[in-house]
Amino acid sequence: MPVLRPLVPSDLDRLLEVQREGAVAGLGHIFPQRDHPFPIDAIRARWEGELDDPSVDAFAIVLDDELAGFAATRVSEFLHFGTAIHTWGSGLAGAAHDEVLDHLRGRGHRTAWLWAFEDNHRATRFYARRGWRTTDERVRTTFAPHPILRRYEREL
Repeated sequence: MPVLRPLVPSDLDRLLEVQREGAVAGLGHIFPQRDHPFPIDAIRARWEGELDDPSVDAFAIVLDDELAGFAATRVSEFLHFGTAIHTWGSGLAGAAHDEVLDHLRGRGHRTAWLWAFEDNHRATRFYARRGWRTTDERVRTTFAPHPILRRYEREL
């Protein structure tokens, strides 16, 4: 059963709740909330721009007819991905991941790539189990305190 559907502007309030909750729980060691709280206004503006960008395909991850995560691609980039923390360990993220890869294949891509925070060990383990390989390419995020993002790639 598919878990992705197109993301629409009316999803943004719930999406931002899910994304903030996951970022605080999963990235709090990278972005200490006392000093670097989740930048909800900047993230909302980014999503709004991406929903208007024809090169971005944005998806709601759905569980029991409720938004339980998000994903987006831009050309062959796996741009955004996350699920609600109450679903962590349930298999929902794996199912959604596989659907996103099917979407990229359906668009004719043979390889995909993504950025992940180098110190986001939960994500790096998730991607490694699914065949993603690290590259030597690293950049710093634009969000303070500017932690390192590492590029991952995989064949489709």
